[in-house]
Amino acid sequence: MAAEGFLLLVSLLVVLFLLAQPLGRFMSGMALDRAAPGTAAIERALWRLCGVPQGEMNWRQYLGAVLLFNLLGLAFLFFILLLQGSLPLNPQGLPGLSWHLALNTAISFVSNTNWQSYAGESTMSYFSQMVGLAVQNFLSAATGIAVLFALMRGFARHSTDNLGNAWRDLTRVTLWVLLPLSLVMALFLAGQGVIQNFSPYVTAATLEGAQQTLPMGPVASQEAIKMLGTNGGGLFNANSAHPFENPTALTNFAQMLAIFLIPAALCFTFGDVARDRAQGRTLLWAMTLMFVVAAVLVMTAEVRGNLHLTAFGADSAMNWEGKESRFGILNSSLFAVITTAASCGAVNAMHDSFTALGGMIPMWLIQLGEVVFGGVGSGLYGMLMNVLLAVFIAGLMIGRTPEYLGKKIGVQEMKMAAIYILIAPSLVLTGTALAMMTDAGRAGMLNPGAHGFSEVLYAVSSAANNNGSAFAGLSANTPFWNLLLGAAMLLGRFAPFVPLLVIAGSLAARKIQPASSGTLPTHGPLFVALIIGTVLLVGALTFIPSLALGPIVEHLQLLGH
Repeated sequence: MAAEGFLLLVSLLVVLFLLAQPLGRFMSGMALDRAAPGTAAIERALWRLCGVPQGEMNWRQYLGAVLLFNLLGLAFLFFILLLQGSLPLNPQGLPGLSWHLALNTAISFVSNTNWQSYAGESTMSYFSQMVGLAVQNFLSAATGIAVLFALMRGFARHSTDNLGNAWRDLTRVTLWVLLPLSLVMALFLAGQGVIQNFSPYVTAATLEGAQQTLPMGPVASQEAIKMLGTNGGGLFNANSAHPFENPTALTNFAQMLAIFLIPAALCFTFGDVARDRAQGRTLLWAMTLMFVVAAVLVMTAEVRGNLHLTAFGADSAMNWEGKESRFGILNSSLFAVITTAASCGAVNAMHDSFTALGGMIPMWLIQLGEVVFGGVGSGLYGMLMNVLLAVFIAGLMIGRTPEYLGKKIGVQEMKMAAIYILIAPSLVLTGTALAMMTDAGRAGMLNPGAHGFSEVLYAVSSAANNNGSAFAGLSANTPFWNLLLGAAMLLGRFAPFVPLLVIAGSLAARKIQPASSGTLPTHGPLFVALIIGTVLLVGALTFIPSLALGPIVEHLQLLGH
């Protein structure tokens, strides 16, 4: 079992790095605000047709453009979901959503969270899935990458207040990165058996003679961007445990790979933009080491399972509950770690059925801000905020002004970095407290005690950190929960853009200082350890008390029986 897990991890990481490096090099041109080869004429024609302004933007203009773009997308999707019953491509005649579910879902997909308080096959029409949800899968992913590009330019440029043009970045990322990759991925998935059609649902007879309804739909096209854009929302309630979404062991491996592909590639992009590829590799090493440790811990917890069952044999003790039996415990455990390390939320197993410690690790990965690869764009810019905190701590230790990539890190940058890091924990802890203090919040809990608290904590953590996966066991399709989680998703996604772009604008105006003998090296094993220590320290100080009330208590209760 240990050898199987080792080979699974190594094969995934080897293929990931082989694919991520050329993709990262390709995206570095976009981050440097250059058109991809052969695309300049197409871009000019498209922008002229749309009347897109092409001047450079400062941080305020860039922030305004990004927020306006997403606000319009939210309104568009909200009305699609409300009016679904009157729109085409609805062979099942599904009605429009309630206002609170439509609002929650619109916020969810615009914020790259893809939290689903509904079962897709019984709620969403093909029109809503394709024109509404799939479109936002592309645009929300492009938004995260665009904001990261602006931050990268803040580090790379000097003596200017310009961070590029948000409309150019959004267009280029969508047309030349997300669309081509999604097309290739969709064709691969369809070739492996993922369905892609507009047929009405099919009624089939089971072997026992009963009638079963088989849902249809344009699955392969949405499955591709769902993974590549770290979105996570599936057409079916079972998500990637459904054989129509994830039919083979090969598609399961490809989906795990796709979740990490762009976040890993962006580390190589950052190294190119910083003109020091070692900087990008340093961040990638930090992410990879934390990921490997988390994967090993979850695999071990699930293979050991319930120690009280060892009397029936080692295999009986393993925790098969809630796992995808086609792929096994190791693949299901690895998928859970990948989807929570990245802000994806796609699942091929029920996290609610994991052991107490096996479920705690994915929850903590979310709570760390999903900087272990993280979402497309959001993972790396979250990690860079932790890097600023790390160089600040190191500067205090050696008595020097913090510095990163030749830029002095001043009071304003540290204030903004601290605000960024505090936004998600504040939302998680406040939202969890509101849910536990109110009758409307507790009414959604289907399990008592520590496990029920874990389900609430996981749901709010998932929303505020834009993950979208759930522990389950929580009846969340109520006005209270839809509005609470909607607010967490909205603020968790867009509030951090403000300190991020303030930092980008401030750094872009600074001059680049040449390195001196007293400059702290920001690559190599020592700095990797400093980054990891900073990430874990912030996560431990923030969430250990709440975790102690949930999964840790649950584990101790199990040991005490």
